[in-house]
Amino acid sequence: MTTFGFVGLGAMGRHMARHLLNHGLAVTVYDSNAGAVDDLVRAGAIRGENVRDVGDCAEVVMACLPTPDVVEQVAIGAEGIAGARGVKVFVDHSTTGPSVARRIAAVLARHGIQALDAPLAGGVAGAEAGSLSVMASGDAAAFATAQPAFEAFARNISYLGERPGLGQTLKLINNMIAGSALVTAAEAVLFGVKAGIPAEAILQVLSGSTTARGFAVQTLLADKVLSRRFDFGFRMDLMRKDLRLALGEAEAVGAPMFATSVVKQFFDAAVADGAGSDDMTRVVQQLEKLAGATIGPAGTQGRIKEQQ
Repeated sequence: MTTFGFVGLGAMGRHMARHLLNHGLAVTVYDSNAGAVDDLVRAGAIRGENVRDVGDCAEVVMACLPTPDVVEQVAIGAEGIAGARGVKVFVDHSTTGPSVARRIAAVLARHGIQALDAPLAGGVAGAEAGSLSVMASGDAAAFATAQPAFEAFARNISYLGERPGLGQTLKLINNMIAGSALVTAAEAVLFGVKAGIPAEAILQVLSGSTTARGFAVQTLLADKVLSRRFDFGFRMDLMRKDLRLALGEAEAVGAPMFATSVVKQFFDAAVADGAGSDDMTRVVQQLEKLAGATIGPAGTQGRIKEQQ
């Protein structure tokens, strides 16, 4: 049976690794947070002492990490997967952009290791429920080897081809749309609030509209923002990072990015205000400041300071 390793037991990775165990797969785990490792070991995982140890013990090493520089360190750094003895396939579930994916794939290939970029959609809730979407690209045989693990935590698995970076490109497209839809929908709802319509009424009508309803309206605004919980589960600085990556990669291929350039500035402002570690839905508060109103329950529309 193929042995698996998992590096990065954060908000999503810990759930994904647990699904692997629940499906009877042999999994060696490592994270800089020893407590996260302890939890998975109690669930049946093998403890990895470091990244290299995971690569020595597992044929397929999966990683779910926050930033491209951390991914590169884990994959091809001095003590990374590239120098491990047992690993044959490295799967990156992080969002790094296609340029980093291609660079990692090229370096690992020189060490006899196949790389798959396989970023995810579905968020923390999808990871916990085992209903993620996987967007994978890279060697076809490597994809087949890793597929049993994907099936443990994903409901939708797409293989986009052998060219490294295609999965990363699609993930950036996904997050571009998510971030842009949130900002645009919030701007529209605030227009209605300023005109005198309660936010609840606006969102109730939009949620039933065949043209305006969608994830940004029904989940992000009607649930996470209207309640003022701001708890979707994806950090502000990570969305900003993904938009920045999208702009750079789009420029490299000559694709226009007028709207995304503006949207990114709202996330820039939120991070500059100290909200980088907050939930990405708090970007709406940047628009609320400009509007002098809130997307909140009846009677809260003017209480900006109390909501922040």
